Amino acid sequence: MNVRLLILLGIILMNAVGMSVVLPLLPFLVGKYLPVQQVALGMSALMSVFAVCTFIASPILGALSDRYGRRKILIISLLGSVTGYVLFGIGGALWILFLGRIIDGLTAGNISTLFAYVSDSTSPEERTKWFGYMGSVMGVGLLAGPALGGLLGAISWSLPFFVTAGIIFLSCLAVYYWLPESLPAQKRTTQLNIASLNVFAHLKGFKEIRILLILGVLFYAGLEIFQFNFTIFLKDIYKWGPTYIGALLTLAGACDILSRALLLPCLLKRLSERTTANIGLFALATGLALIIVSVFLSSVLVIALAVICILAGEGLFDPIYNSRLSQSVDESEQGKLQGVNQSLQACTRILIPLGAATIYYYSPSALYVMATLIIILSIIIHEKSFSHRRHR
Repeated sequence: MNVRLLILLGIILMNAVGMSVVLPLLPFLVGKYLPVQQVALGMSALMSVFAVCTFIASPILGALSDRYGRRKILIISLLGSVTGYVLFGIGGALWILFLGRIIDGLTAGNISTLFAYVSDSTSPEERTKWFGYMGSVMGVGLLAGPALGGLLGAISWSLPFFVTAGIIFLSCLAVYYWLPESLPAQKRTTQLNIASLNVFAHLKGFKEIRILLILGVLFYAGLEIFQFNFTIFLKDIYKWGPTYIGALLTLAGACDILSRALLLPCLLKRLSERTTANIGLFALATGLALIIVSVFLSSVLVIALAVICILAGEGLFDPIYNSRLSQSVDESEQGKLQGVNQSLQACTRILIPLGAATIYYYSPSALYVMATLIIILSIIIHEKSFSHRRHR
């Protein structure tokens, strides 16, 4: 077992707990500075600002990690998150909250750098498994964080933000003292090409990378529709309250963890990555289609089955996609490519909620029809990407 990667999983766990600790408290914190009817708008604005900053910064930080090493950029990124959460805890004005999100977003290179680190440290055959472990550990942290945040928030609304800053600072110390550099000096890029820091630069270049990135955009767009809208859907269509919604989201988290940690390695022993990824996409499309059915056939069983299919499908496809992406370039470009990938994901988090909210206003079922069609298109693109590789 790779000791460096075990340390990395511990850092990912601390990060995920730290990030999710604050989730139950955000509406109350924003509510201190805005009227009740504007809280949702304020939260959306904070999320959008973070996503925009991530969209801009991720490919730049990724490229810098290719030039100067993963470890330095990871430390800078974690310190930026610490600063952002300390500002949230201090509060005092809405602009301070926005400043915290801007700083955190502009230094949000930790995910892309972590993926690049795993790519540096594993063989292509082992990479999918470790990406799956990363997602599982992150899922555990995202489940545990809100519960801890609720307990701390009962003491003080600011306390969870300071605790988050402390947890992420511990991650930073762990990187500094225990995590060695994964990219040797001889494998780093020797110069930075400013043009290559453009988010869309890879889409204009290597065909293999371009088709994979398009596939990723479609996958994350379809998934983002579900993630953004599903709680609203349950509240409006099924009239569920926080207790029932929370229970279903716990089921979702468990499905994501189990699919990545147990189901994915099991399938990969028997099937190819191509077949396993297709199973994941078909499961995701089936789950989204079941949500359409649930609009007309009110059934808790249908909703639960939809969630199981969607999260299991995500857990199967996402690690394989990231593994294929990492194998499409050499070590000297891993950071830049992972940064572009994270940047495109941020783009979906900016644009999809706006479009999804508009479509949902007119027809909830139409929104999930669109999401299902996007994933079906992903299946087609996924198959095309393999035929494309054969003809290279």
